[in-house]
Amino acid sequence: MTKFNISRRALLSGGTVAGSGALLSGCDVFDGVLRGGNVRDFMEASANGLSYRVQRLLIGGHSLAQEFTETDIRQPMRPNGVTAPTDRTYLEMEAGGFADYRLEVSGLVQKPLSLSLDELMAMPSRTQITRHDCVEGWSCIAKWTGVPLAHVLDQAVVKSEARFILFRCLDTIERSLTGEIKYYESIDLIDARHPQTILAYGMNGERLPVANGAPLRLRVERQLGYKMAKYVRAIEVVDSLAPFGDGQGGYWEDRGYEWYAGI
Repeated sequence: MTKFNISRRALLSGGTVAGSGALLSGCDVFDGVLRGGNVRDFMEASANGLSYRVQRLLIGGHSLAQEFTETDIRQPMRPNGVTAPTDRTYLEMEAGGFADYRLEVSGLVQKPLSLSLDELMAMPSRTQITRHDCVEGWSCIAKWTGVPLAHVLDQAVVKSEARFILFRCLDTIERSLTGEIKYYESIDLIDARHPQTILAYGMNGERLPVANGAPLRLRVERQLGYKMAKYVRAIEVVDSLAPFGDGQGGYWEDRGYEWYAGI
């Protein structure tokens, strides 16, 4: 399985997208004229779209990420990204044991939701032992427990025009003169309804630690770690990603990472 994943990713980055990448590198000489322009944006979108389509053909919509046994858990789950949010709202909720936490579900739904952590934990749950693959090159196996995202979406009744699920998070990544930039991510409805896509509140048989995204984080097991948003505070069901951030679908995507980070 590991060998197949590596070969597939090599195909996408070294073969399928290579032609588009060569075109992109060739455009560097025009950066002074076209930076942020339509030509570069079009080619970047084309390369990412090609990667998405090829990976969908390779893994389909319902194939499962490999699952492991508890004996495969040999080390604590290494946290990625922010490990201790300093936002006042988050710190106040953490001090209260997240009793005041609410997950807001809005956008293209018939029944907007506001769910407490207890309400989420009372919903049908799924436990899975999976490998977290980080874009930085490390991997770690852990057991995750949470509510399937599909169940939450079913409670909200997603409208027919919906295409994407946007996750807004509690942690601030940047502070500047223009204000705070909080982490955000997005996936499509195929991954949102995948059986292994869960909103996790437990890890390795205990409550989810702060360093790993408490009180709630996304697990979308067929993609790289930066897609698995931590400290999730709200879900918005949308038909386009263009209005959010720089329009690329996520904090890191706005900075050049692929939107579809399949493994």
